[in-house]
Amino acid sequence: QKAHNSCAVFAAIGSFDFNYGEMIGLDKALRKSGSPHFLRRFEGPHQWPPAGVLEEALAWLRLQAMKTNREPRDDSFIAAQGHAAFERASAFESADLFAAWFEYAQAAETLEGLSEVSRFASRQKALETQKAVVDAAKREKQEINEQEELSSDIFKSLASLSNRTSDDASPRINVRDEVREKILALKNRADREKRPDKARVMKRSLGGILVGAMETGMARSAAGDTAEARAYFELAVVADPDAVWALTSLAVARATEGDKKGALEALRQAKAKWNDQQAFMDWLNSQAGFSKFRDTPEFRTLLE
Repeated sequence: QKAHNSCAVFAAIGSFDFNYGEMIGLDKALRKSGSPHFLRRFEGPHQWPPAGVLEEALAWLRLQAMKTNREPRDDSFIAAQGHAAFERASAFESADLFAAWFEYAQAAETLEGLSEVSRFASRQKALETQKAVVDAAKREKQEINEQEELSSDIFKSLASLSNRTSDDASPRINVRDEVREKILALKNRADREKRPDKARVMKRSLGGILVGAMETGMARSAAGDTAEARAYFELAVVADPDAVWALTSLAVARATEGDKKGALEALRQAKAKWNDQQAFMDWLNSQAGFSKFRDTPEFRTLLE
């Protein structure tokens, strides 16, 4: 039974996104509630989806509007979307039966009430008992559980570091080093892992650790505790050395503490990772925290 006054939700999630498990859970909850929903998986980390996915989302929302008479029915548009959906699902069958099954199921639900969906429903039914589909569904659930197991211990350690008082200087350093070693060990495992499914789970975990460390660091920075913020930003960089967000935040924290050498090193790394060099220059010039060494040769080199 369809939920009354429900909101139509088109969700997109990258295969390496740390939120992957949450989005799968959300999609299942929306299905259970009867709310209109669609989930598009795409290759990539926690980022905006490709332009094609955004175009697909707009088309899907138009179909939902037609279903609820918020937009006039457009038979040619409906037919084109049905054709594209069937072609997309058929293409999946040669490489990923689970993705094909999921695609047929979503297409049938999307187009129900707008056009004939028997071809989608029949392919969905034919695939749903296939061993490859059943195994893939189990594997996806297992990967979500594995991500939780990999991350939970490190998150507990991060929380332990945050809960210590400023009087615990030595224990705090010990905990920080312990957390750093745990994150580094997971990063090294992910880099060496040959199995794509295992590497994917580890990278999702590292993405979650990166964001967790950054969010805590930003909160400590806002509270005026720059030293603790710096510690969290350094841990975030361990989780993802390519994260410009973490590198620039670390540079600002180090500069605030008067660590010129450390700030410049983080800035050099950030510049190498920043895709838009002009945007980097604009950001660099806007940061008052670098005023103490803005006229040094090392800083001017960054502006070249």
